[in-house]
Amino acid sequence: MLEYQLTTDSYEATEQLGSKIADLLKAGDVVVLNGDLGVGKTTLTRGLARGLGIKRNVKSPTFTLIREYKDGRVPLYHMDAYRLESSPDEDLGFDEYFNGDGITIVEWPQFIKDEIPADHISINIKRLSDTKREVTFKLHGDSFNERGFGELV
Repeated sequence: MLEYQLTTDSYEATEQLGSKIADLLKAGDVVVLNGDLGVGKTTLTRGLARGLGIKRNVKSPTFTLIREYKDGRVPLYHMDAYRLESSPDEDLGFDEYFNGDGITIVEWPQFIKDEIPADHISINIKRLSDTKREVTFKLHGDSFNERGFGELV
């Protein structure tokens, strides 16, 4: 497992990081986002969507669980598993997304940890100040090793 860490110093920088990450992703990739409420998980996802060429406004899927964006170079599936804390055993068809034709982003992955594929990218976002964020990438699986994630740092 490879691990990289960097710091962003603004909302815009976090969104730009998401756009750069998009250039390194391909269909079938799963990215899990960890961090406290309001730390920037959806901001990073918004940038990722822009990097994929998605024009629609990206919003948190907290109340819908999954938002699908299919107007980019590959589909983007944005999941928020927070509401599944009390019912993690429901069959919601995660495999269809994780093994599908798009890139899947999962916020609050700890609530569906048994569903997350072994090969995935884990991104932890930690608040350092009102504007600064520490972003740590952990690449789980050999398919990510040669894609240039180290160049983001």
